[in-house]
Amino acid sequence: MVNVCVSVGIDENISSLKLLSLKSYHRLSRDLLSYYRLCAISTATGILSNYRKAKRKNSLTKFPYAKRLMLTTCYGFKIKEGFLRLPVKPQQYVYVKLNSHTLQVLSGLNVRSVTLTPYSLSITYSKETAEIETEGFVGVDRNLDNVTAASTDKIMRRYDLSKVADIKSTYRYVKSRFKRNDARIRTKVFSKYGKKQRNHVQPLLNNVSKRIVKGAETRRCGIVMERLSGIRRLYRRGNGQSRNYRARMNSWSYGELQRQIEYKARWAGVRVIYVPARNTSKRCSICGYKTLESTQRQLWCPHCGTILDRDENAARNIAAGGLRFSPNGPPGEAMVEEREPENATLILKVDGGKLSQQAMTINSNEDLTEPLNRNLLGRGLRVFGLGR
Repeated sequence: MVNVCVSVGIDENISSLKLLSLKSYHRLSRDLLSYYRLCAISTATGILSNYRKAKRKNSLTKFPYAKRLMLTTCYGFKIKEGFLRLPVKPQQYVYVKLNSHTLQVLSGLNVRSVTLTPYSLSITYSKETAEIETEGFVGVDRNLDNVTAASTDKIMRRYDLSKVADIKSTYRYVKSRFKRNDARIRTKVFSKYGKKQRNHVQPLLNNVSKRIVKGAETRRCGIVMERLSGIRRLYRRGNGQSRNYRARMNSWSYGELQRQIEYKARWAGVRVIYVPARNTSKRCSICGYKTLESTQRQLWCPHCGTILDRDENAARNIAAGGLRFSPNGPPGEAMVEEREPENATLILKVDGGKLSQQAMTINSNEDLTEPLNRNLLGRGLRVFGLGR
């Protein structure tokens, strides 16, 4: 059913769920229950969206085709007396026995959907979580071989991920030894070793992300990460980099680690904030001056003379960025060096804490989004070393 919906969507250039339902619903088998057909249409909509996104990047992208048998439903199922009941036809059911661990996890939770394959059963559930009131922030700097976390209460931790890089390097070497000129066999072999690689890497990333979120939850801190984008464009063929270096950098799992940290933080009620990645490693975390490269991933600040570790410096700057870009900014920030008059114009984002303090005195009809004086804004930013 998914492949029928995908072909209809491609032939008639449909991208929305509503139009795809109107065009393909009557073409699906009437012997199946209606909510199975609706779930197949929803799955096909996601496949079409990914296909169009890939086609914009590469015009030679092949048409999608679902090969794995899969049943996904949000309706009709029921967990009763240790069994998962799935309807096949009206008043006809199939029962799947659940183990004690699954029943214990699902007790008291709201089960949302079920996905059944020939080899596995996935159950999606949800729960209500209250966001923790943050008392600080933890800056997370993601690197190829490690993850460094620095909190505003001056706690620094480094998590080693060198084993992840070694595993990916090993599997790249194994796949490079394949010499047979057969695209079908190559795809099958690469898929096999890609699955093995993921099975080795995922537990390591899961362990690190779990420890980061657990530490932030214990100290009642929010998590701050860099907004990384366009990384893959930096390591394309023709950029003057070696093949091994490009392969090593393109295998960096920064997105997967971000995904795991984000969903675990939401599950625990921990706030996640993203800050711009520009100059987080180069700017001195003590005085804000631009540092110079030293040896062994060390930085030297010519302004204050401090020698800093590159990763720790970036983690501190990211944590400080969480204070600046959080919805409630720090109350101690000033916009100019001199003492401010009572009626001074406040700078949005820079004087976030003052805006919250003086909210009662501002007229509700006043527009806070009016353009501010550029000279005043530049002066206020130069106080923090950001005027450059």
